[in-house]
Amino acid sequence: MRLLRVLRRRQSCKRITQRLDIDMRPRLRRAFYWLLALTGLHTAAMVALEAMGWEDALWLTLTTMTTVGYGDLSAATPLGRAATVALLYVAGITLLAQLASDYIDYRLKRKESMIKGRWRWQMKDHVLIINSPNNNAAVYFERLVVQLRATEPLEDTPVQILTEAFPDGLPENLREMAVVHHHGEPSDPQALQAVTPAQAKAIVVLAQDEYSRVSDSITLDVLTQLRGLCQDTLPYTVAECVHEDSRRRIEQAGASTTLRPIRAYPEMLVRSLVAPGAEKILENLFTHCDDHAMRYPVMLENAVWADVTCRLMAAGMGTLMAYVAKEDGQVICHPAHDHRFNACALILMVREEFVPTSRDVERCVRQATALP
Repeated sequence: MRLLRVLRRRQSCKRITQRLDIDMRPRLRRAFYWLLALTGLHTAAMVALEAMGWEDALWLTLTTMTTVGYGDLSAATPLGRAATVALLYVAGITLLAQLASDYIDYRLKRKESMIKGRWRWQMKDHVLIINSPNNNAAVYFERLVVQLRATEPLEDTPVQILTEAFPDGLPENLREMAVVHHHGEPSDPQALQAVTPAQAKAIVVLAQDEYSRVSDSITLDVLTQLRGLCQDTLPYTVAECVHEDSRRRIEQAGASTTLRPIRAYPEMLVRSLVAPGAEKILENLFTHCDDHAMRYPVMLENAVWADVTCRLMAAGMGTLMAYVAKEDGQVICHPAHDHRFNACALILMVREEFVPTSRDVERCVRQATALP
């Protein structure tokens, strides 16, 4: 019996939801057309029965229907009064009240649909973000959007998110930053069509679980559907890739570039949008493969940044990225070309196939500091 009550309650809720989801725009249009018809009929009746001009007849109809009732004009004949009662008092005023009530309901429902992600925004030139992290999605999106707004090419670009993470609506701070969302599964064809990917300025496909290979399969499915919706011409698309061996397949599926999920640094995603290719440099900084950063304990006095950098590059030692100040141990990144400094260590970007020793680097920079 308890199970039966639960099922009945669910069916009742479903019927209520279906009733609320009825599109009210056709209903509003029908009520408006009926209101126009009643207005026309009563105006014509006043011209025929009360010998009024068309302007006076229309004025009387509108003031009576809206219950303003100035009293400057009124029906005097029995037939004219009967027409006013039947067409306006009974039908017109009731229909006008119903139209106003339905319009208010429509506006409230429209606002609720927008907040809860059931509205089709029909956006253009927007940044479309598909999927969301499993954990702390609101915090991640806030950091990501803050970085987007701090970047000049994207500071005014609207952002739309396709996700299931916010069934009750986006947090208020995200909505205030011109972010909207559509509630749905990332791989749902109807949800993907609703976010107008073909009109997007850029697309970001996030990995739902940054540790699971299944996320790459979902990303491949999403990219395949996006290509169909965009007629094989995707906007610039960044796709997160959990496993290294999936990169090639994801790029073949349509991604312009791939990026490992790094939830603590959404800035990397933004860099990949405004400076394509920069994400590869940033990724290399996190690994020991390909190019990577090395620290060399080299003492320098009154050195010039450009001289040391050029000498190291000319000798094939690597690219000077920063130095450690001798005075306070602060790491100074990429100063001006004529910057003079005292260092107790240098940080170089070196190649995997050749990693110089500290002695090699020290010998090279000593020559640079000896230049006139």
